[in-house]
Amino acid sequence: MARLTPAVLRSLDVLELFLDARHGLTAPEVVQRTGLPRTTVHELLTTLAERKYLRRDDVTATYHLGLSVFRLGNAFAERLDLHSVGLRVAQSVARQCDETVHVGILEGPDVVYVCKVDSTQSVRMVSRMGGRVPASCTAVGKALLAHLPEAERSRLLRKGLAKLTARSITEPHVLANQLDQVRATGVAFEAGESNPDVSCVAAPIRDHSGTVVAALSISVPDMRWNQRPAEEWAAFASDGAARFSAELGFL
Repeated sequence: MARLTPAVLRSLDVLELFLDARHGLTAPEVVQRTGLPRTTVHELLTTLAERKYLRRDDVTATYHLGLSVFRLGNAFAERLDLHSVGLRVAQSVARQCDETVHVGILEGPDVVYVCKVDSTQSVRMVSRMGGRVPASCTAVGKALLAHLPEAERSRLLRKGLAKLTARSITEPHVLANQLDQVRATGVAFEAGESNPDVSCVAAPIRDHSGTVVAALSISVPDMRWNQRPAEEWAAFASDGAARFSAELGFL
């Protein structure tokens, strides 16, 4: 195994201090938090500032994350492939629960499935990648709608809600109350609202900035839904969404 470089490790230790330092850090604060000698900290801060990974505010003598960190983050985000990452995570979740797993994004009032992994069981949900479904009728859509800015969410609800089955929610105030609960709990449920014989659970996926960019759902025929507690289905979806979010840089 290759040897780790101590100087690089120290530099990264210093940089990572700034992930939670919204108002910056002074050199003495960095010394206190790292336990490194003052001379070493001074050299590290000076080097990182020279390469623009940090910037120094001369008025307050505080250091902040610099432009080079922003550029690296952007380069990372641009190279992420939502489909390939989603497929890998969805396959893992599907292996755990042996039910159909979707990853969806919001496009206007609809959900578009960008990934799908089928259950191996003979009775399973029928859907297609790239298919569109009214967001209000699906767990994955509810997980996305719940995290929209309030004004945008209200605008979509005012346009009217689709009715795919007898159990679809068509009253905006009923859906709004459910979306508030989804936002509070972090999971969304659907019971026969898009397909009369299928129940679903979904959880939001966040990017490096914490923004909800997609959602992961598990679709289960009603004949198997009660074979596990609802909390167990929710845990499968939440764990998968958390792993996906981590791949997108969400800590």
